[in-house]
Amino acid sequence: MSTVRIVPASHIRPKRAPDGSEVPGWRPHQRLIVLADDAGHRAVPLWVIAGHKGLLGRPAADAQVASGLLETAVRLLGTAGTEVSAVDIEPAGDDVPELRSDTVTARVGLATATGTRPVTVSAEYGLALAAVAGAPVRVADAVMGRLAVSVPGEDMLAPFLPPVDARPGRPRQSRRFEPRNMAFTDGLDYWELAGSFSDDGQRAGPDYSCNAADRSAVLAATVPEPAGSAVLVQVIAAEDYRGATVTFRGQLRVTGIAGQAGLHLAVRRPPDGPLGGPLIDDGSSLAVPGSSDWTWHEVTVPVPGDAAVIRFGVSLAGRGRIELRGAELTPAPPGAQE
Repeated sequence: MSTVRIVPASHIRPKRAPDGSEVPGWRPHQRLIVLADDAGHRAVPLWVIAGHKGLLGRPAADAQVASGLLETAVRLLGTAGTEVSAVDIEPAGDDVPELRSDTVTARVGLATATGTRPVTVSAEYGLALAAVAGAPVRVADAVMGRLAVSVPGEDMLAPFLPPVDARPGRPRQSRRFEPRNMAFTDGLDYWELAGSFSDDGQRAGPDYSCNAADRSAVLAATVPEPAGSAVLVQVIAAEDYRGATVTFRGQLRVTGIAGQAGLHLAVRRPPDGPLGGPLIDDGSSLAVPGSSDWTWHEVTVPVPGDAAVIRFGVSLAGRGRIELRGAELTPAPPGAQE
């Protein structure tokens, strides 16, 4: 068995490959998790469904709640004299073409005074549990040998992230992590809907929906009195933006807004585990309640040296709908004028 390190990428898998072909086994909002074998300088990608069944794919807004639940579970196991000894990632067969939520499971070893008992859970839950418990994660050598990619440098994510898009009329940027599908020409590829939790612990996300059309995106309430709030966001790694400020701007149109709605921009620190790190700074540019036609908005936040990810998009709390078009995320050195 090869012991691996969990490296969350915060990258949503597009439906189509760069050559235009449809990705085999694609499911909506698949998020990339990389299992890195540092000793062997190799890594294998694992695609999980964001916000579905497991905990690794949950949006960053839910990270603290999910992490608290797992920490409670680990404490309860410890009180009962049981600890998580290891988590093994196991494919459904020897011929799976890649590791995905529907092709792998996790076998959790629960060590007690009388021996170790295996329990099979989803890969997302198993990895999240390992991160909170500090237990090793292992992958069979045969699987690593067949599916892992050699990584000559220190960046374990590099082989699995898409190249930066070339933009007409602009010089190609040297940054590895740039916003994608900002004009929504590919629907909501690279964007995700995240919902908060309501006071009774129920997910508020189903009270909201999102779609894309005519080069704009729409986030709307689906019930008269929605619980909690929702964001339609894209998440990128912050490595190439550290030490700068970033500005997120775009045109907003709102209809029937009763609570808060507007642009959303947040910067987070590296996670202690795969569930997401604490908030460093965030900002918003709020629309006036009621209805209004297309209006430009922007919000700026600094990206410190310990930032892990940048999250940007639109937020909505309460009834109504908010539309976004002309979205752009731009960096500038601290103190520089846009």
